[in-house]
Amino acid sequence: MTATTDSAPSSPQNRPSAWAPLRHRVFFWLFLAQIASNVGSMMQSVGAAWLMGDLTTSPTLVALVQTATLLPVFLLGLPAGALADIFDRRRLLIVSQSWMLLTALWLAVLSFADLIAPWSLLFLTFSLGVGAALTLPAWQAIQPELVPRAEFPQAVALGALTFNLGRAIGPAVGGVIVATAGPPWVFLLNAVSFLVVVAVLMRWRRRVAVSTLPAETMAGAMRAGLRYGANSRALRHVLIRSLTFVLPAGALLSLLPVVARDRLGLGSGGYGLLLACFGVGAALAAVLRPRIDAVLNPDRMVELGTIVIAVVLLIDGLATNQWVVGAGLFFGGGAWTLTFTTTNVAAQSALPAWVRARGMGLFSLVTVGGLALGSALWGLVASRSLVGAQVLAAVTLLVGGLATRRWRVSAFQHLDLSPAPSDDPIITLVPRPTDGPVLVSVTYQVPEADMAEFTSTMRRVERQRRRTGARRWGLYRDLAAPDLVLEVFVVESWAEHLRQHDRRTTTDLVALDIVRPFVRGDVAVAHYVSAYSLADSDQP
Repeated sequence: MTATTDSAPSSPQNRPSAWAPLRHRVFFWLFLAQIASNVGSMMQSVGAAWLMGDLTTSPTLVALVQTATLLPVFLLGLPAGALADIFDRRRLLIVSQSWMLLTALWLAVLSFADLIAPWSLLFLTFSLGVGAALTLPAWQAIQPELVPRAEFPQAVALGALTFNLGRAIGPAVGGVIVATAGPPWVFLLNAVSFLVVVAVLMRWRRRVAVSTLPAETMAGAMRAGLRYGANSRALRHVLIRSLTFVLPAGALLSLLPVVARDRLGLGSGGYGLLLACFGVGAALAAVLRPRIDAVLNPDRMVELGTIVIAVVLLIDGLATNQWVVGAGLFFGGGAWTLTFTTTNVAAQSALPAWVRARGMGLFSLVTVGGLALGSALWGLVASRSLVGAQVLAAVTLLVGGLATRRWRVSAFQHLDLSPAPSDDPIITLVPRPTDGPVLVSVTYQVPEADMAEFTSTMRRVERQRRRTGARRWGLYRDLAAPDLVLEVFVVESWAEHLRQHDRRTTTDLVALDIVRPFVRGDVAVAHYVSAYSLADSDQP
């Protein structure tokens, strides 16, 4: 892999416009549909949080509304990513959005009939979260299909803008509707917003790549995603930094209903306006991101966001003036968007196309799942002391940011993960795709003087083999001929080994080629398939 110590700021001439991705028709219409959907979802969050406050006085149950929304992503992040990588993402999005439409409609019906209770509200909120969990990896994985590579970071920022426009508009409108007409009308409007997204997705004619290999199984796709995550240093850096941010930062929004109601004495409209302050700051940051990106590299962006959110947590914990809290939330929204957009772009930059949805499923598992668990944790702490919970969250955020500085999200920013040319293995006996396991051996001749550096460099080759599908890997020296080194790795099936060839990226080839200077002569490659598996294929 090639690594960089810092990402150079882009020049004004090369920096794309903040609005450049909107020139692409499909992205434009999905952008508008997402605004409608996110406005509805933010109205839903206000209605659900406020309704729970009417049903119970427990801060824990109020905080659990956000947990119920986000926990499904923690539970389903990886399976949802696997689904999005092995099935048509457009169809999966239509199914997930339709599920959320029906759930929101059912919640509205129960609320109109006055049949809702705290636990049924949490259950239906959890059900909406299931739809969101299925949506997130697929939605993020389709972004590179909609815009050119140079515009991709800003496409992610505009995706954040749709969310934060929803956060700016939805809470204020939702608060007014809850105050004047009641939560059921908010739930009904949310159902209508999902209908808009389904309509746009139905009109999109997505190109689906055709493979001659059999489709991956669900279990196999999940294992491949986990192997990639475990062996990708770039993705691990992003996940570690993201987790240490979201766990304490989740206290900011999960405890805001309690702050608004109990400390500031606000109604649902005032609570909605506080959320709108957060959303306006977030939306403005998404628009200004190209200019900020020219000044701050990704790691500085995450560090700045961490400090600002910690300060806003202290303001929420100590201030008693609603205008001070609102001003703090405005800056907090900007910091939140810049941090999440930065880590999202870094995560996608660490993922080749074949595993993008699974990798983003892991990212969603860590970020949204971390928010869900953090919300529950800080809700429990707040049941003893609201001020103590927010102060402790701010301190935890700062300590975590300092402790994880060495896991830099910009260290692998310039990886070239475009597909490398694929070559077919040279074989005489042709196994079935399901035959396996498969053992691959690679023989190198290495002079003794280069042996130490060769074996050290082969660690990078190990990570590449494991990322693309190897279950086991080893490097051995021949005791009779010490200059001969044998690399062996095991893959679960012949089809999975053929996928290894298709999964290689340009950066992978660099990692494989970097050992060539230490090797004399040709490299010999041999493929072995389980004799028992081949024997079974000969049976009538």
